[in-house]
Amino acid sequence: MSQEFTLSAVARSDEGKGASRRLRRENGVPAVVYGGKAGGNDRKPVSITLKANELNKALENEAFYSSVINLSIDGKEEQVILKDLQRHPAKALIWHADFLRVNKNTKIKAHVPLHFLNEDSCKGVKIGGGKIMHQLTSLDIICTAGDLPEFIEIDMADVEVGGVVHLSDLKLPKGVESLALSHGPEHDTSVVSVIAPKGGDAEEEAAEEDAGE
Repeated sequence: MSQEFTLSAVARSDEGKGASRRLRRENGVPAVVYGGKAGGNDRKPVSITLKANELNKALENEAFYSSVINLSIDGKEEQVILKDLQRHPAKALIWHADFLRVNKNTKIKAHVPLHFLNEDSCKGVKIGGGKIMHQLTSLDIICTAGDLPEFIEIDMADVEVGGVVHLSDLKLPKGVESLALSHGPEHDTSVVSVIAPKGGDAEEEAAEEDAGE
């Protein structure tokens, strides 16, 4: 991980919808931190309040969603990852956030973005006149928090017309495993493909549907 993220928070004891509405009016975001162990026992969840402007700024960075975050609660720092966000259904507001306590050896499931390289110079596009179809734009993985990648790259340079990149073709970083493939080879789905236009919109749509199966 090349970037570090830090958030400040305060612990809160007030619960309920009324308290959450008041926090939001005061530019706060209600959140909870859970997980982890202390002295061999499970740690209790802690309700916290984040600063909305600080959280929103961090969320503008794609890497924030798949990074270990330094969360300072009343001046005491913990390492966490973002597990869930609840957004307002109509407004650009964060309604609630969930964070999981981790250390570098914590085994976690995470959702990371896929970055597709060299799409413009892809053989199937530049030479074959094909079209790139993305079946996935992100990937569910299993790894320790210390090995959590910000993203996973897929080089499209040598993919030809008709070529399909499957989960098993991805070059995952050391210590990182595909969640789908952990359930067996029958879950080896396609990630991205290069299809050849066959003359008409209907035929191209049919090819796109075949690529997604």
